[in-house]
Amino acid sequence: MKHITLGTSTPLEVGRLGLGCMGMSAFYSGAGTDDAESIRTIRGAIDLGVTLFDTAEIYGPYLNEELLGRALTGRRDDVVIATKFGTIQHRTDGSRGLDGSPENVRLSVEGSLARLGTDHIDLYYQHRMDPGVPIEDTVGALAELISAGLIGHYGLSEAAPDTIRRAHAVHPVTALQTEYSLWSREPETELLPLVRELGIGFVPYSPLGRGFLTGAIRTLDQLDEDDFRRSNPRFAGANLAANIRIVEQVDAVATELDATPAQVALAWLLAQGTDIAPIPGTKRVGRLEENVAADALVLSAAQLATLSAIDAPVGDRYADMSPLNR
Repeated sequence: MKHITLGTSTPLEVGRLGLGCMGMSAFYSGAGTDDAESIRTIRGAIDLGVTLFDTAEIYGPYLNEELLGRALTGRRDDVVIATKFGTIQHRTDGSRGLDGSPENVRLSVEGSLARLGTDHIDLYYQHRMDPGVPIEDTVGALAELISAGLIGHYGLSEAAPDTIRRAHAVHPVTALQTEYSLWSREPETELLPLVRELGIGFVPYSPLGRGFLTGAIRTLDQLDEDDFRRSNPRFAGANLAANIRIVEQVDAVATELDATPAQVALAWLLAQGTDIAPIPGTKRVGRLEENVAADALVLSAAQLATLSAIDAPVGDRYADMSPLNR
């Protein structure tokens, strides 16, 4: 697999396709039902050249970090572990809620290190920004963790441009993680130009539109009752039917290349820059192999233009957009 470097001030080399582990343990249909297959997928990813593995304490909560820790036994030196803090309040009762305070940062990293079974985290993200704590205070605590060797680099997730600038002024940000795909083009307006100006890497999550761009989801009947996507506006009612047109256009290009829609969607994203490392998620070895094959897929200029011209989907990315872009 080809490699890229996230960040220029504090560079971190990774395979340009990572593995998002969330769906193995939380939020999506089938989560937590086959840990053995999930572990095979993680270990298979390493064998295929994947180095960046993405999790978070909120996934489960805690279950996904524990799963990843078990899967990486004996393989820790082969990978880059990325996890996230800031959406669990460890200073009080451990309930869900934003907390970017320095004390919560320290409590969070201790728990993640234990669950992951490691003495350091390679890339530690603030999952969502806490409007009650200045970003300078949060980053100050993260810089202390870097000095102590507990984390190697830090990143931000779904942060606003001004927040990114302020954080970067305290200590260089290595990576910004935000949703980006043919399903979500919003980062192109401000975020991508900004991170390139500052020398920050970009890690798109949900690069397959929460599975929609695979072409496999045509009705909500395919999803478990507790699947997060049932409450997502883009999957709701008439929106889902309207958004099928996006998959049809991706599938048309896939047919030209004898590829799958997922591979085409990932190849389009990889073509957007050499500072981008998408983290498609799966809990199945077969899907993993399909996704990784996108690393070798080359789209023509005409195909890239066709895909880039696809209209935006109908519906917001989340039912509640307020925690984003802070």
